[in-house]
Amino acid sequence: MPARIRALGVVAVALCCVLAAIGALALSVPGAPADTRQREAADGGLQRLHDAGVTGDDVTVGVVGVTGFDTDHPTIGDRIAESRAFGDGETVANGGRNHHGTATAAVVARTAPDADLRLATFDDTTSFRRAVTWLVTADVDVIVAPVSFYGRPGDGTSTVARLGEWARRQGVVFVAPTGNLARGHWAGRYDDPSDGRLRFGERPRNYLAGRGSETRIWLGWDRAHGNETYVAELYRTDDGEASLVARSAPFPGDGVPNARINARLQGGTYYVVVRGPPNATGARVRLSSPTHRFQWTRSEGSVAAPATGRGVIGVGAYDPAAGRVEPFSSRGPTADGRLGVDVVAPARHEIAGYEEPLVGSSAATPYVGGLAALALDADPDRSPRAVELRLERTARDVGPNGTDPTAGNGLVVPGRVVDLPANATR
Repeated sequence: MPARIRALGVVAVALCCVLAAIGALALSVPGAPADTRQREAADGGLQRLHDAGVTGDDVTVGVVGVTGFDTDHPTIGDRIAESRAFGDGETVANGGRNHHGTATAAVVARTAPDADLRLATFDDTTSFRRAVTWLVTADVDVIVAPVSFYGRPGDGTSTVARLGEWARRQGVVFVAPTGNLARGHWAGRYDDPSDGRLRFGERPRNYLAGRGSETRIWLGWDRAHGNETYVAELYRTDDGEASLVARSAPFPGDGVPNARINARLQGGTYYVVVRGPPNATGARVRLSSPTHRFQWTRSEGSVAAPATGRGVIGVGAYDPAAGRVEPFSSRGPTADGRLGVDVVAPARHEIAGYEEPLVGSSAATPYVGGLAALALDADPDRSPRAVELRLERTARDVGPNGTDPTAGNGLVVPGRVVDLPANATR
């Protein structure tokens, strides 16, 4: 099995497949012809920007992904300036298993059709650093990183989160998904253990829900308790009998205390137990699964790295058809009290040549990355902070009044990102 595919247990693509169809984003322009109003309603004003010549010209967007890219795909092929693989023995094409990476690049290309693309693949934390460094030194203007690293602290101190912060300081807009963990996340203190087992509510069991035949579960705890041992155990029950399926193994890849379970499920009912010291320690414990939902969940604080980085634009998933943030979309705040979610964007995109659409916060992320490219096309002197503020201040409030850790500053509206005269053309 290629290293990049194996790495999906380490670096999880922020992709969650759902069946809900995406509807139109309603935005009308008073006085516009009927066909123009219909088009504006369907794309939030994006086509009007393109018609006015705001297409990402002279802007370069770097896309860094774990699954590789089809550099011959018709949507992106003629926009690729360069592509590189950072990993042992891997290629950009990744043996043809590159749907996700190709689709995310395609969303960027459709949103900013004249932007140049630089594509980078990776398979672990070290190669992610190398890929981001290459993109920054290649003078890209925007980096889109549609991936989530689990088991990392939620305070922006992990290596991958700090990479996003570093790229921004170099003058690069860095955009990342908040993740799809809202229904597969629990966080709390190890304050009241039961026989050395963490309590979820009144009991030490947290049951899994979902249809996937494989599960990935991450357990992390804070550095202040890094010398203590915490273990996640996966059990299967059948006819009242419980049997141990898997026990988490430490994963030292990012220098933080965490452990993970990769296991295959074969029917029955499954639950997770977290074991630790016999007495309360006060350690902050975080349990997450990108593949399954938990019975006991705490969606708040579920934003995944690198979106937890300071200055990284964290993008959540929005369903315009339902008029709400997707139930799976990770919520803030970060562990150190920042909003965590900056904006949300449509999270379902059909891609030419693929039967399945790109769905999840990683589908919303390249859309926002493309809008950032349009903002820079209109004003090349904008700083990364100015681009972020433009996206946030022109977003439509879709949560409780004002900013909130679910929808952040609101739903991005393409037609508001760039100011155009009523009949602007280029």
